Amino acid sequence: MICHPCHPDAPLCREQQPAESAEPHWDARLWAVLVLLCGVLFLDGLDVSMVGVALPSIRNDLGLSTSQLQWIVSGYVLGYGGLLLLGGRAADLLGRRRVLLAALGVFTAASLVGGLVSDGSLLVATRFFKGASAAFTAPASLSMITTTFPEGPARNRALSVYTACGASGFSLGLVFGGLLTEVGWRFTFLLPVPIALTVLIVGARLLPPDGKLSVDRRGFDIAGAFTVTAGMLLLVRTVVRAPSVGWAAGQTLASFAIAAILLGAFIAIERNSAQPLVRLGIFRSGSLRRANLGAIAVFGAYVGFQFVATLYMQGLRGWSAIGMALAFLPAGLIVAFGAPRVGALADRIGTQRVILLGAVAFVIGYALFLRIGEDSSYILVMLPTMLLIGVGFALCFPSLNIQATAGVANEEQGLASGLVSTSFQVGGAVVLAVVSAVVTSQTGSATDSASLLDGYRPALGVVTLVAVLGLAVALSGVRLRRARVPVRAARESPASS
Repeated sequence: MICHPCHPDAPLCREQQPAESAEPHWDARLWAVLVLLCGVLFLDGLDVSMVGVALPSIRNDLGLSTSQLQWIVSGYVLGYGGLLLLGGRAADLLGRRRVLLAALGVFTAASLVGGLVSDGSLLVATRFFKGASAAFTAPASLSMITTTFPEGPARNRALSVYTACGASGFSLGLVFGGLLTEVGWRFTFLLPVPIALTVLIVGARLLPPDGKLSVDRRGFDIAGAFTVTAGMLLLVRTVVRAPSVGWAAGQTLASFAIAAILLGAFIAIERNSAQPLVRLGIFRSGSLRRANLGAIAVFGAYVGFQFVATLYMQGLRGWSAIGMALAFLPAGLIVAFGAPRVGALADRIGTQRVILLGAVAFVIGYALFLRIGEDSSYILVMLPTMLLIGVGFALCFPSLNIQATAGVANEEQGLASGLVSTSFQVGGAVVLAVVSAVVTSQTGSATDSASLLDGYRPALGVVTLVAVLGLAVALSGVRLRRARVPVRAARESPASS
């Protein structure tokens, strides 16, 4: 359902908000539910960042190549992004509490197994299944927030707190990951186990029960889930392998063609399914489309940047894991302290303008990192990028979530939440694959600093280009709003009726 005549994201329309958008009374139980749901995102951020810091140690211990190492991240991200749409739909149909608690149980078990395996392929497999379970917890928790808090200032405030907790988890994960990696990288996989168990136990007691289960198997678009997951997996695998196999090789072209067929089949299935995984009509909302495109650019550019920066700091510069974690920490702190205040800013100037400011910060930040050299100063060369990335995330992450779920009916909040979460994760997977391929093709087996830098800079150029595309999407939203809001307002005037 799209709100007309004016989207509530537009500042000119705030006085037309329905009465239900008024700030509700936040009692202790409501805060407890919000904190618990924030814990789910905190756990995800903690896990992803800890593993990112541990990558060089994992590579040395298990003897993995750069391409194989990339799959430890991509395995999780693709399991996450590939099944998020099904996870969102399951939350709508089966009940958000049921889906959240069941998926948390799987997440806990997968975390435990991942910390015990010693084979690289098995490690990637556990990461994929862990990401798949997170694909059900993320939309379930986000849609519980958007259905608990009414659209407007209350939801904006809740989502700002929610995203800040995710950033706090990511920031603490960097520090914990650095400390734990010094002891042993396996501890970075095992730490989430007690946290997930705590959230699971408390959630079973605190979250309100779902209604009576009344759904048949036709409510699950298994064919759609299979085709989109298989298509994305094959697409990223092809991009990663192309530098070694050859971009024009028959194997590469055939894999791209099959991936395109699978993704095309997904669209065809959704158009003809009685219960589609994704109701394609939801994309008629321009703000929803821009939010999802923005999410792809924001997270895609960041994941690619973190991958290259990790190789640069730990591989080329020889920094310790904790040293690299502390280098990233300023960005996380800015998000943790700044994101909770973004909801109020969005109320005043509109989420699209907030997203635009964040997109500008990202572009400048990534472009500045192109200055890196063999002995660049952290304060003068790297810290400005970290600060601008923090500003970009603080502004964009909560605003994109607000924009992606605004104007959507409660029965489709799981779908909208799954869509934006999918966009974040798939953007990360695809851009990371491209960046990894660029690094591999440019550096090969080189070990000298000059050759490594020559490989890192083109990859950073790709990251900056993706951020520029995100800025273009944000700019298009501002132009469209200026053109369309007055027209819609005119249609509602007495003279036009």
